[in-house]
Amino acid sequence: MEPAAAPEADTLVAREAGGRSAERSASSNWSGSLIVASLTGAFGSSFLYGYNLSVVNAPAVYIKKFYNETWERRYGFSMDASTLTLLWSVTVSIFAIGGLVGAIIVTPIVKFFGRKCTLLLNNVFAVAAAILMSLSQLAGSFEMLILGRIIMGVDAGISLSALPMYLSEISPKEIRGSLGQVTAIFICVGVFMGQVLGLPEIFGTESRWPFLFGVIVVPALIQVVILPFLPESPRYLLLEKHNTSKAEKAFQTFLGKEDVSQEVEEVLAESRVQRNTKLVSVLQLLRTRAVRWQVITVVVTMGCYQLCGLNAIWYYTNNIFSEAGINRETIPYVTLSTGAVETLAAVSSGLVIERLGRRPLLIGGFGLMIVFFAVLTVSLTLQNNVSWLPYLSIFCILAIIASFCIGPGGIPFVLTGEFFQQSQRPAAFMVAGTVNWLSNFAVGLLFPFIQSGLQNYCFLVFAAICFAGATYLFFVLPETKNKTLSEISHAFAKRNKVSLEMQEMNHYPEERKSSAEQESNFTSSVDNGETKQAIV
Repeated sequence: MEPAAAPEADTLVAREAGGRSAERSASSNWSGSLIVASLTGAFGSSFLYGYNLSVVNAPAVYIKKFYNETWERRYGFSMDASTLTLLWSVTVSIFAIGGLVGAIIVTPIVKFFGRKCTLLLNNVFAVAAAILMSLSQLAGSFEMLILGRIIMGVDAGISLSALPMYLSEISPKEIRGSLGQVTAIFICVGVFMGQVLGLPEIFGTESRWPFLFGVIVVPALIQVVILPFLPESPRYLLLEKHNTSKAEKAFQTFLGKEDVSQEVEEVLAESRVQRNTKLVSVLQLLRTRAVRWQVITVVVTMGCYQLCGLNAIWYYTNNIFSEAGINRETIPYVTLSTGAVETLAAVSSGLVIERLGRRPLLIGGFGLMIVFFAVLTVSLTLQNNVSWLPYLSIFCILAIIASFCIGPGGIPFVLTGEFFQQSQRPAAFMVAGTVNWLSNFAVGLLFPFIQSGLQNYCFLVFAAICFAGATYLFFVLPETKNKTLSEISHAFAKRNKVSLEMQEMNHYPEERKSSAEQESNFTSSVDNGETKQAIV
């Protein structure tokens, strides 16, 4: 036993030294191309998702008036209150139905067009939606606004899967979490920008509210102009298109260095384990025992991401602040503070995620939300008896938003990219997106009824969901910071009740080949830098 102990100790020392080296060189991994790709990708994608979450809040009164006037002009009588409420609820929640459609169709799109091209083509939906919604008042058609919301939802559904996939595949593992948080940060920036532009001094008036939807074309066009000059995902090029020449150039561009042999070898090592890169379907993914708990964890984190109550606050911020005793004229400016807090918390999370890890931020975020949901419930219940309690309610709302953004607001997207190998990733994002958008729709549709039935106790429902999610993650989720796919799979192997050897056989049941033979097969298939057959 003693002779084996020395190499094991050397391995541990080397790993610790490697970890310290990785921390010291983390800043050097942020090349200019990587920063531009992440910012441009997020600005035309997750930014628009966040923007469309909040943009309907400020002009709600004017849009409802437009609905009523259009109805009266067509039919000669005013719309009754229940019909108007239903129509408005459909306008708000139909965004999630479009998102579900986008999440379902994203898998074949990213396979055929690639990650970057999918983001570029997705802007067709954004521009079409912007035109429909911004011209709805001029055309006297509220159906155009609703149709635009559906199309914008499709855009968001595609982008919230394609963008995290792209970012996870272009980033070095040392900054994978920080780069993955760009998705969440730009969601927060989008929400904040929707609130800013919705102020009465800008577009939040009866005559100017259509401009709120017209500005959607700006991020879309910026992405269309800049993103074509950046490479496709190198992992996609190497593992799915089998183009080593373009993959090496992509790695060199994103990493900002000439020697990328180590990065290419890491990807090839994954390919040797996989044997081939044929995409698995969602059904195949769900049947794969070796990733069963990874899939369950993605479903839980994505479900809690939407069901923890944050979207209920965004959809109905004005009503919540109104019931907290805030003057109606002051509400738009108080709402602005929520977007600012969300953005600052998301940025802070991105700065510390590679130091603290995913587990503490995710579980801690849900834990803090439980506490502040409980305090908010007490505050709303007693605020008529104590004059200063409405201000405590506002503080609790801001604290809930900050708690959400430090972990639950972005890490689920990061985990989905980290848990699965290349051939499983599109199907995994499709599962995550489906859960995400179904939960989003459920919250938007059911929260008014929950609020009506439970009154001030409605937020205890969300506290219970946060508690369930935090408990599950505490017992199941391993830390994935700075870990390779193999190490993450090993952490789940015992819970999945498979050995690493069996886990590989579950993925690909073909007879195993030696690494040397696989390398030889790969090398022999390369001519002029392009692979002409699949990796064996």
